[in-house]
Amino acid sequence: MSATPATRSSTDRAVSVEVTGLSKSYGEFQALKDVSFTVHRGEIVGFLGPNGAGKTTTMKILTCFMAATSGKASVAGYDVAEQSMEVRKRIGYLPETVPLYPDMLVYDYLMFVARMRQIPAAQIKARLKEAVNVCGLNRFVNRHIRELSKGYRQRVGLAQALIHRPEVLILDEPTSGLDPNQIIEIRDLITEIGREKTIIMSTHILQEVAAVCDRILVIDKGKLVANGTIPQLEARVRTEEHFVTSLATVGADKHDAEATARALSRLSGVVAAEVLETRHKESQFLVTAKRGADIRHEVWTLAQRENLALLGLRREELSLEDIFRSLTGDADQVDKDKRVRLLNRFKDDVSRRGSDDDASNTDPGDTTPEDGDVASDSTEEAEQ
Repeated sequence: MSATPATRSSTDRAVSVEVTGLSKSYGEFQALKDVSFTVHRGEIVGFLGPNGAGKTTTMKILTCFMAATSGKASVAGYDVAEQSMEVRKRIGYLPETVPLYPDMLVYDYLMFVARMRQIPAAQIKARLKEAVNVCGLNRFVNRHIRELSKGYRQRVGLAQALIHRPEVLILDEPTSGLDPNQIIEIRDLITEIGREKTIIMSTHILQEVAAVCDRILVIDKGKLVANGTIPQLEARVRTEEHFVTSLATVGADKHDAEATARALSRLSGVVAAEVLETRHKESQFLVTAKRGADIRHEVWTLAQRENLALLGLRREELSLEDIFRSLTGDADQVDKDKRVRLLNRFKDDVSRRGSDDDASNTDPGDTTPEDGDVASDSTEEAEQ
């Protein structure tokens, strides 16, 4: 088979991965249904979806481990079905379970991978050193893989995916099973590698996507349901706006929070308003408005008219979890759940502040004899 790249137009030379109408069936079950997307050179793209959505199937097709039932896919301009050997040369793949040999030294394992990748003998040591440096493995090359922590075994997995200098990295759950510190280390490493490589990363850790990825692909039940940046996806799924505002009475007047809530609910674009908290002369309100409504000027005008001090007004952003659930589930339920979470969060804040106030109002002279003894002992130690 010819090693000439598949024909591309002059307008898409920056495309590293191109998928068009990709489908995959297992008997009657259709794992992928007409999936299409492109990934450009230098992008880090998150590939999200519930379990069984089709993420791993897509990755196996892109890495030439599996043939599609229909559709086309190309990597670095080479067709994955017709030019699989050329594709393999240009892809680095880190599966969810890293293919390591625990009884081998890190150095020997990477040397083995380099030979399997048919890197010219004269270049192997330089490539190995390069991969070891990038992945921070210098102190571990002469250790057995079984002696490494899971985080460093994952680094060895990344090194084997990088040793042949691929144009595209495909990472399947790269931080699965790692502790929080290890996740941060691998995340930072992926970000650094992404400065020079195109990366497609499948993960279920949404914070990881927000921290690392330039763009997100969301797949659900075998279909690509979303493709865009986090702000783009948020704009697409948002059905309501949630604002939190703080208003206080000016002067000696007592603040009628319920009356203010009713006034807020009558503003243009507002669906509902409710009291979150009232403390002294200040109250906080949760205001729900129609999608796209900007109520800031109306709230300011209301405050002026009612002789209230506007102490704060902010729009609550959708979390990536909210966005993901909206795209793969019930958007209306997500809005209801978000409102409940906001209310619960403010109740917790109020309860916590109340506890702090109780503690601060405790008479410092009201101590038990034991407290006095401890204080006395501490004073004596300090004097000594």
